[in-house]
Amino acid sequence: MNPRRASIVAVGAAVSLALSFIATRIEGPDFVGGLERDAIAVRDAAGGRGVVLTFRDRYGWITRHPILSGGLALDDATRTRVAAAVAEVPGIGGITWAGQDTASPRLRCQDDVEAILASRSIRFTEASAQIDPASVRLLDEVAQALRPCVGSIIAVTGHTDSGGIPEANVALSRARAEAVRWALIGRGIPADGLRATGVGSKRPIEGLDPHDPANRRIEFSVIASAPVKPTPIDTPGPS
Repeated sequence: MNPRRASIVAVGAAVSLALSFIATRIEGPDFVGGLERDAIAVRDAAGGRGVVLTFRDRYGWITRHPILSGGLALDDATRTRVAAAVAEVPGIGGITWAGQDTASPRLRCQDDVEAILASRSIRFTEASAQIDPASVRLLDEVAQALRPCVGSIIAVTGHTDSGGIPEANVALSRARAEAVRWALIGRGIPADGLRATGVGSKRPIEGLDPHDPANRRIEFSVIASAPVKPTPIDTPGPS
């Protein structure tokens, strides 16, 4: 390919990715708000007015995987009918009842990712959130291992050692987690299921000196499980 044309294509891809990010941030709440209105309508039609629908996960993020609670006065058949009706709303990715342990049993993909990262770490350019090119293949492996968990909520958490300013460490760890999140999105993991956060040096590896560079790491946790339904928030529109 002509170098100039390749450069134009690369710039166009970057702009497209940025616009997609902005659209998700802006349109996401409206999209989920529409799901909530539709879900309330079908809940009421199914006789489940006592059932509460929550479209935020335990971390406060909006989600298309609602948590159902309440409705204890309803009989089992009605509760089942309400849950099925809500799950069938176009765009909803799956439902769970409050109190249901969605993280147990432990999902296989969690073990697979931890095994991959047991002897290798996702590396970054010194004091930046730019992923080291040497970690590209490792990210490919991580994405492949996470693919069976698509439909779950996958937390990407950044950590640092205790050197430097605590506030700066939190910001850097968050930026690195966000960089990994976008790398996974680029490898086919739906954006809706990925959460990025950074905790700086607050959680050193047990038994390790907080200043040890080995504390600089990215961890993955599967924190909820729900069946997948592709929706506009996951699927790009026609090109």
